[in-house]
Amino acid sequence: MEAARDWLSKRNIQDIECIVPDLAGVARGKMMPTEKFFSGPVMTMPASIFAQTISGSYPEDDERFQHNPTDGDLYFKADYSTLTSVPWETDPTAQLIHDAQTRDGAPVETAPRNVLKRILKLYENKGWEPIVAPEIEFYLVKPNTDPDYPLEPPTGRSGRPEVGRQSYSITALNEFDDLIDDIYDLSEKQGLEIDTLIHEEGAAQMEINLRHGRPLELADQVFLFKRTIREAALRHDMYATFMSKPMSNQPGSAMHIHQSVVDIETGKNIFSGDNDEETPEFLSFIAGHQAYLPYVTCIMAPFVNSYRRFARNSTSPVNVYWGYDNRTVGLRVPYSAPQARRLENRVPGSDANPYLAIAASLACGYLGMIKGLTPDAPQTIDCSDHLKSLPRGLTEAVSLFEKSDEILEIFGETFVATYRAIKQEEFETFMSVISPWEREYLLLNV
Repeated sequence: MEAARDWLSKRNIQDIECIVPDLAGVARGKMMPTEKFFSGPVMTMPASIFAQTISGSYPEDDERFQHNPTDGDLYFKADYSTLTSVPWETDPTAQLIHDAQTRDGAPVETAPRNVLKRILKLYENKGWEPIVAPEIEFYLVKPNTDPDYPLEPPTGRSGRPEVGRQSYSITALNEFDDLIDDIYDLSEKQGLEIDTLIHEEGAAQMEINLRHGRPLELADQVFLFKRTIREAALRHDMYATFMSKPMSNQPGSAMHIHQSVVDIETGKNIFSGDNDEETPEFLSFIAGHQAYLPYVTCIMAPFVNSYRRFARNSTSPVNVYWGYDNRTVGLRVPYSAPQARRLENRVPGSDANPYLAIAASLACGYLGMIKGLTPDAPQTIDCSDHLKSLPRGLTEAVSLFEKSDEILEIFGETFVATYRAIKQEEFETFMSVISPWEREYLLLNV
């Protein structure tokens, strides 16, 4: 705390954004003057912030999910390792991520950061430490203030919007040089490290790759990166969207998660043996994903829109096959040096909460290792039109989430029941809206 006070004083920071990610990955919290932050009581917010849908409503009570009847306060403890500036604010401002606790100091089971910590503790108990590297895709689009109109690519410095697909094009990337400079500048001021930034396959679709590191730190970075990229885009009269499928005629956006596991004592990658060969743990880690990804798909693909990305004959995975350097399967093993041997989970969408997506992916791998599961044969063919196991809709995915005893035990019944209730309420909200497709094909034909 004293180091934080000194850091804030040296930068003459007057206000602090005290934030916490909710189940959708939205930043909730309070803004307060710096002196009030240090002199006042512990920050509190209603328990309902972890039961709120993306549209701002709340699910109805049922036998498995019960609201806190009084909506009493939760207590939030600052994680000072996350203290950084908010460089887009006019006045000197800082942001600080908090952890949710009950009045007696117990971690709140439905808080995403605590969910990830719960999974990491399982690894720690085995003497393991996971290492992850997320890749986040997003689109730049023209400002869209009327949701009835489709999104469109923005105009770059040439004065023309993109019309074709420009995967890895430097010219297409240069169309947004000023914006990209702002993203790098704002990221640097927050201590966020970008490994690479590329133009992806879609029109004005970008991808940012982060350097590998500890899962909680990387989840924090993705959480902050999303805020940063949105703010940078607004400076240039654009929107940045992390919707999984924002435009029907363009590819979807993913959040691929590269994962390895090291021995805490030796620092050695447990996926590689003494002779640099694949270990049984590595194959079981893959098998765990094959066995349990269907049960946690509702975390990897958390909204109705997410499943529009899972299309046959597309660059998005529609299966839980695995293979070496095969981008048509859900689980890719990139070619690498033995110490960097890892599994890339290509299933999560960019709309996923990074804390929950990383937690769910690591949970699958953990279950595979402790159960000694064995994967099927690696795929060497194009599997982009092969369906295997993954649910194709939100209601099916949510139903599966509660059907695995192992997943229930790892995530806890309180979290699973709350998450299910929120997703079911979001689906009901979606069903209340009539789509253009229905008006186009049903209005005069049925």
